[in-house]
Amino acid sequence: MMLKFLKAQPVLAAAFIASVITMFIVPPDAGYAGYVDRTVLIQLFSLMTAVAGFRSAGIFEKVTDRLLEHAGTVRRLGLVFVLICFFTSMAVTNDVALLTFIPLTLIAMGGADRKSLILTIVLETAAANLGSMLTPVGNPQNLFIYNSYKLTAGVFIKTMAPAGIASLLILVLLTLLLPKDKCSGTEHEEHALEAAPLAGYSVLFIVCLLTVFGYIPDWVCLIAAVATALIFNRSLLKKVDYPLLATFVCFFVFVGNIARIGAVSDFFSGIMKGRELLVSAALSQVISNVPAAVMLSGFTGSGTQLLLGVNIGGLGTIIASLASLISFQFYRKTEGADSVKYMAVFSAVNFGMLILLLLLQRAVSLIG
Repeated sequence: MMLKFLKAQPVLAAAFIASVITMFIVPPDAGYAGYVDRTVLIQLFSLMTAVAGFRSAGIFEKVTDRLLEHAGTVRRLGLVFVLICFFTSMAVTNDVALLTFIPLTLIAMGGADRKSLILTIVLETAAANLGSMLTPVGNPQNLFIYNSYKLTAGVFIKTMAPAGIASLLILVLLTLLLPKDKCSGTEHEEHALEAAPLAGYSVLFIVCLLTVFGYIPDWVCLIAAVATALIFNRSLLKKVDYPLLATFVCFFVFVGNIARIGAVSDFFSGIMKGRELLVSAALSQVISNVPAAVMLSGFTGSGTQLLLGVNIGGLGTIIASLASLISFQFYRKTEGADSVKYMAVFSAVNFGMLILLLLLQRAVSLIG
């Protein structure tokens, strides 16, 4: 039973084990109640419900047909998806971009070879993580740092523009590794779109975005998601990726406990000064960039270097940015999925771009 669980949910299993280990160091107490970011979980649940609704309504298939008509080849289609993820993540966050477009990619590129599908999804994931770093609302760590350090829009853009432009160029060049083979997609049943369900899922999606931007309370978003599913398609509640939500909870517990270990705090106080970029990027590899931003903000006054570090640090390991888990979980559920090959390609692309962007930022700092 345990082996079956480890094979089916390796990321969740690792997160669970890590969280349990830290519980022996920091025994459960009242402080645990503040670990879990309820809003993030509600947003993920609601967005997954909305995306499942769009899929059940057949909207993805319709959009896929249009893309295939204009793209034609695997390379062009891959480029389209990468650019969409990069630019939409600036406004709707990396999580939303991946939740929306990875399912569409799996449909549109179902006829492509496995290697091309993996590379496309990996590049989309990197694009969403990197595009989101260019605006204060692109991801949670940006909002936190922007507000905590009282940054201005001008300072924010000046800080992030070089890395953002370079990352876009690198991503476009990497799409050249995709073949020029004709992309046929997968066979799917044609059926008319129903206006009422589509309207309902669209309203839910808008509510999710407004919740992300802070205009609507998270509990309203949760009620909207459950109500929409109950009204239009109750089976949507079964299609939510609950293991992914559980993985987030385990990481929240792990990070919360790590932050309360005194030796860890003393350690970071000593190494942060003058090394904010490298330390924040390195720590992101272990506990992910959002908690790394929160944890390290107490040890440095350089908000811009911390901003760069945790955003560039979203590349690297699959937990460096927890949004990367979304793509991986979607891919793992496809027929014939090869998780080992996926992780190999993911690591090569992410660590390669991580090193390049860190070197670029070092050069920019020396010039400046």
